[in-house]
Amino acid sequence: MTGKEHFYEIIQHKSKHSGFWHGDPNPASIKKIYTHFDVKNDIDLGLKLGSICRWVLPDKCNYWKNPDMPMWDVLDGAERTSLSQNGVFAETESVAEVEAFHWPNVKDVDFTETLEEIDKTIAAGQAVLSGAWAGFFHNVCDFFGMESYFMKMHTDPEVVDAVTNHVVDFYLEINEMLFKQAGNKIDAMFFGNDFGSQRDLLISPESFDRFVMPGFVKFTEQAHRYGYKVVLHSCGSIYRVIPRLIDAGVEVLHPIQALAKNMDAEYLSKNFNGRIIFMGGVDTQQLLPFGTPQQVRDRVRQLRDLFGPNYIVSPSHESLLPNVSMENIEAMVEAARE
Repeated sequence: MTGKEHFYEIIQHKSKHSGFWHGDPNPASIKKIYTHFDVKNDIDLGLKLGSICRWVLPDKCNYWKNPDMPMWDVLDGAERTSLSQNGVFAETESVAEVEAFHWPNVKDVDFTETLEEIDKTIAAGQAVLSGAWAGFFHNVCDFFGMESYFMKMHTDPEVVDAVTNHVVDFYLEINEMLFKQAGNKIDAMFFGNDFGSQRDLLISPESFDRFVMPGFVKFTEQAHRYGYKVVLHSCGSIYRVIPRLIDAGVEVLHPIQALAKNMDAEYLSKNFNGRIIFMGGVDTQQLLPFGTPQQVRDRVRQLRDLFGPNYIVSPSHESLLPNVSMENIEAMVEAARE
């Protein structure tokens, strides 16, 4: 059975054995991981570790071709000094000002390298996860600055709507470009927006419904029109909106931040198993960096018991950091294969 075939068995809730995805190792970890496992690239690593799918991210395939400006010029050319600094619309009260901004143009997008990587993944027998990362929640947040963004949801909701619509519409447009060129070569659209902190959602469920869900639904509907499954990435505690995500058509939820509130496998399996596929859950905050190989094996076995065969074992953050030992990665892989 190929990785792609196994992926579809899991998606269709027909698998007899859980799958595995190694994630997307942090750039600072890649050399050490590739050397240890004696591989030269991500495809080879996935095949060696038994990954059933591969993430082909256009951002890593140089799809933005304008050297004179970033895709999202959230600081209007200014230097970033902190993650919380105000963006260009922090003080904006006018929709007209939003409309007059120099928004990105699809003419600056090229998917040639993305399509080449998709073909390589297909040749390796792995399921293809692709599409624009479409982190519109983060992009809009950066355009205002986080505090300003959350306040403007209440003081200037029409301005927030205008910025959100521009970001969402651009991602939808470039997805259309990619999906038309790729056709049935993509198996699932994989996109990400971190909606949660360690303890709860970053905004209330009411604000989530008002400012996030409309755009989110557009992406899931777009993917389904092309026959793709939907894999959503969201770090943090998002248990309060998982039912909304299921209703919107998400088939797979990633990465299951294991130590965030009510994101442990025990809670999720009890409340949502059978309604959505979980991918992730092998804790990267404490277990993988600081646990023993035996502790890793034991927890992976527990996860497989809790979620059942229609589950994809994977780190609870796709980016394995340098503090994760090779022995613990091996232990995770071995327990996933059992």
